[in-house]
Parts: sequence; structure tokens; C-alpha cells
Amino acid sequence: MRFTSTLVAAALAALVGAVPLQDSPAQIAFSTVAGPSLASHPIRSRFQAAVAALPLEHAAQLEEYMAGLTEQVRVQLGEDEEPITMTEGEKALLILTGTRFVDVTNEQRFLTTAVREVFPSKLSYDKKALQPLFKRLDTTSMRRFLSSFTAFRTRYYRSETGAQSQKFLLGQIQQIAASNKHVDVSVREFPHSWGQNSIIARFEPDSAGLKGNSTGGIVILGAHQDSTNLLPFLAAPGADDDASGTTSILSAFKSLVEGGFQPTDAPVEFHWYSAEEGGLLASQAISQDYTSKGVKVRSMLQMDMTAYVKPGTEPTIGIIQDFVDPDFTAYLTNVVKEYADIKPVETKCGYACSDHASWTKVGVPSAFTIESRFEDSDHEIHSTRDTIDQAGYSLDHIAEFAKVAIALAVELGGGSSVVSV
Repeated sequence: MRFTSTLVAAALAALVGAVPLQDSPAQIAFSTVAGPSLASHPIRSRFQAAVAALPLEHAAQLEEYMAGLTEQVRVQLGEDEEPITMTEGEKALLILTGTRFVDVTNEQRFLTTAVREVFPSKLSYDKKALQPLFKRLDTTSMRRFLSSFTAFRTRYYRSETGAQSQKFLLGQIQQIAASNKHVDVSVREFPHSWGQNSIIARFEPDSAGLKGNSTGGIVILGAHQDSTNLLPFLAAPGADDDASGTTSILSAFKSLVEGGFQPTDAPVEFHWYSAEEGGLLASQAISQDYTSKGVKVRSMLQMDMTAYVKPGTEPTIGIIQDFVDPDFTAYLTNVVKEYADIKPVETKCGYACSDHASWTKVGVPSAFTIESRFEDSDHEIHSTRDTIDQAGYSLDHIAEFAKVAIALAVELGGGSSVVSV
């Protein structure tokens, strides 16, 4: 999840006080680059104010961090804004101030896919038909995985522990895939230059006919595996953002493998993205790779933050309404109504909110579920307090999103292998 300015004040305040403040405000010396850059952008005053509010120790660490990452990148701060040039290190200032951005350095502009899907007006199955798969969801296993996954100091995509956490996750996925030799499922890494690779697990259809799929496109269920603190060098357990979404789709994947899922209507892929917090880097790389190779995608659902239920509120599944495909989102809402035990609510998230945006940009029907209405979502993300022990963190809530992932895989992938009708 990308932090917003409405949440950043509390997180920034938590950084202040542990270490004495600077005697005088720090002044960041922005890099001098050709074209529109931070040095000439109005947002620089917000950066200066945020850095000036930091404890002295953190300000010094931030300066050292930025000095070590001098390669130039291009970032976009809004849908209709021209990209600006900055250094990789200066992207930390965007995270610090809760500024939404997409790193478009390697974007192939105007690369789009022609795939457009007509989603069924009625669902093929019902909640009762999928109960055998739902019963395989195990909150004890979820807690065990989360305890290990959030124990890495940070899963920041450029960190050593970020690479280690990805290898741990890869091992978990490979172990699940190997647990049922009767299922045609493959697991591969999608490599990235920063060292934390993305992971793709794919269920192959049992025939080449793809009888229920007019486009032949893939059904994708995604979450991001990386985490970050407000400052990238601080600890970031990332239990909600986004170990929760990672766990929701991992649990759904496990249930489908154990249940012998073999799609008939579409290949089904599970994606665990790297570097979402770096500007949707990995999902953009994968969506552009698929599109450039002519790989058709029927739909893409992102699950980012699926654990938190604000104390005193009713558990819900938030359905994002902006920067998504309206037809697929309407279909997803029907899936939630049928298969989840809690109701859907409409909400908005804004520009560059999560990895679904990378697929929307290339024309793939994409949608995004979140733990609640956006205003009721977890305010402890991007901090050391984003742990599985925080008040409101619910494994049962994670399981509800896993049900949605299972149902979407079965409905759009074809469920005759796991559903008796």
C-alpha cells in the first residue's frame, strides 16, 4: 500500500522525540539533472519541512542513504502530470511525505493490450459448492507463516533482508506446489535488478480449449511481498502492508493445490510482487513484459492490506472504485457478496495506490480489495508498529479475502475439478 499524506503526520510524529531534534532545519541539496526535477518542483518545500522535523540521527541516516543511491529515475506524481527526474535515493522523500508516485523509468509508454473481457452476469457456483476449499483455510498456519515472514527486520526491496524474505516466501510456495503431484502447477521467479525477485505460481488448464474464456486470457491474483518504514532504513515488519495480502493469496493457493484445482476455462496465476513501495516497480515490469510478448490477461485482482478491522467497526471488504475496471469491479462485488461472510463496501484509494494500477495502465481489467473503507484502514502501516499483535489485526479477516481469491480462481478459471454439480 502506498502511504497518504492524511496518515503521514502521525507516523512522522512517532519518529520525533526518541532522538533530539536538529538545532536548525536541515536543507536537502537536491540533485541537478536535466529536465523537470525535484530541484525545480513545488513539492520540494514539503520535503524540506519533513526532513527538518526529523530527529538528528534519522536526518543524518537519510542524507547518507540518498548519497548512496545516485542513479537517475523518472517518477510520475499524478495521472495527468509529466514525470520528473530525481535520484533513486530521493524517492525516500516521497515515501517520507506520503506522496503517491509511480517509477516510470523503464516504462514503455503507450504499450497496451487489446484484451477486453465480458464478465458473466451470473456466477457459476455458490458458497456451499466451495465449502470444501474454504474449510482448508487454517488460521493457525497463517499465524505461523506471518510470524516468520514479519520477523525479517524489513522486507524493503533493496535490503539484504528483503532478498532473504523473498527466498523464504519462494520456499513456502514451492513446498505447497510440490505437496500435490496430481496438480499441474509451476512456480518461477521473475528476476529484478534490485535483488528481491517477484514470484509467479501458475495453474495450467487441463485442456487447450479454454471453453469458458472468450479471450484465452490469464486470471491473475496478486499481492506485494515488500515492506517499508516511513524511512527505508528503519525496521518494517509490514504485517498488514502487505504480509496480510501475501498471506490471503498464499492461503488461497494452498487450498487450491490441496483440493486438486485444475482450471478448464483459463490459466490462473498467483503473483507476489516485489518493490511495490518503490513505485510499483515489479508489477509494472511484469505487466509490460506480458503485454510486449502478447500474453493476454483476462483479469487482475490485487489484495493489499487484508488484516485490519478498526476496533468498534463492522468487518467489511473494501472494493476500490477508482483507477480500476468498472465491469470487473462489479463482477468482483458479486463474488464477494456470494462467497464472503462479510459484506462489501465501496471506497476509493487514489492514484498509484497499489499494483493493480500497473495492469490498469496497460488495459487489463483490474480491481483492488482492501480491508475496509479507506478511512478506516490501518494507520500503523510504514512503521515498526505494523505487527500481527496490534489491536484490530485479524486472521479471520485475512481468511475472508482468501475465500474471495479462491472463488475468483474457480469462477473465472473453471471449477469442475473441485466442484461437484
